[in-house]
Amino acid sequence: MSSKSNPNWFSAQACQNSKPLEIYMFIDPFCPDCWALEPILKKLMIEYGRFFTIRYIVSGRLATLNLGKKQKLENMAQVWERTGSRSGMSCDGSLWFENPISTPYAASIAIKAAELQGKRAGIRFLRKLQEVLFLEKQNICEEDVLIECATTVGLEVNEFVNDLQSDSAAKAFQCDLKITSEMEVNEIPTLVFFNENIEDEGIKITGCYPYDLYIHIIQDMLGDDPEPAAPPPLEEFLNYFKFVATKEISVVYNLPASEVEREMKKLLLKQKVEHVPVKYGSFWRSLE
Repeated sequence: MSSKSNPNWFSAQACQNSKPLEIYMFIDPFCPDCWALEPILKKLMIEYGRFFTIRYIVSGRLATLNLGKKQKLENMAQVWERTGSRSGMSCDGSLWFENPISTPYAASIAIKAAELQGKRAGIRFLRKLQEVLFLEKQNICEEDVLIECATTVGLEVNEFVNDLQSDSAAKAFQCDLKITSEMEVNEIPTLVFFNENIEDEGIKITGCYPYDLYIHIIQDMLGDDPEPAAPPPLEEFLNYFKFVATKEISVVYNLPASEVEREMKKLLLKQKVEHVPVKYGSFWRSLE
């Protein structure tokens, strides 16, 4: 598997400050459909990321559920299982019986605390929360789990712990809830696309759709049909993201899962990755 690409692709992306579009991504750390959207988001960022920035808004929609009721726990478990088996992004619904979440707001506050160390820090932290929640069935509202996630993604841990209890993180979360309400976002995930003209309304897309729909919106808002950027070489992709699903590689590189597995086994033999089996599908961790 090879592709013609700028070897410093990710660095080049990061250096572009002025982009014509902004995407508000309304998420909840407990939402399996937000997790299932990860492959499409990666592909979108790689192919068209030079045209947009993403702003993550923590909506708190799932956090409003009364998760103590047995029926709701069973419903959550079923949704996770269906999403994991359908999407290729594994979700283990047995969490809701073995280690149910009782204070879901804590994870949302933690995401905002991580963002106080920078936008990229917040994105890395959110991804790690999703990994330990959906794949490892850890309670991401327990402080020791949050601290371990912060440590793993390279946050300044003392600062993060202080920010967990700070007014700044709480106010940032309240701001996100206000934006969610003002934009009348009632389901997640929801993406709202904005252009540079602040008087224009955004285009709101709720739920998960095929990749081509998101490209069509971007092209329509740009008034242009730009060529998609080529994906970076596979090893560069793995080194940057560190831990990815077979599904994510499959979507980004337009390959069937069987071919992805063959390519990854070659890297496994070279001891460049390790295989992480999960309930549905496979994940791979870069060792470089």
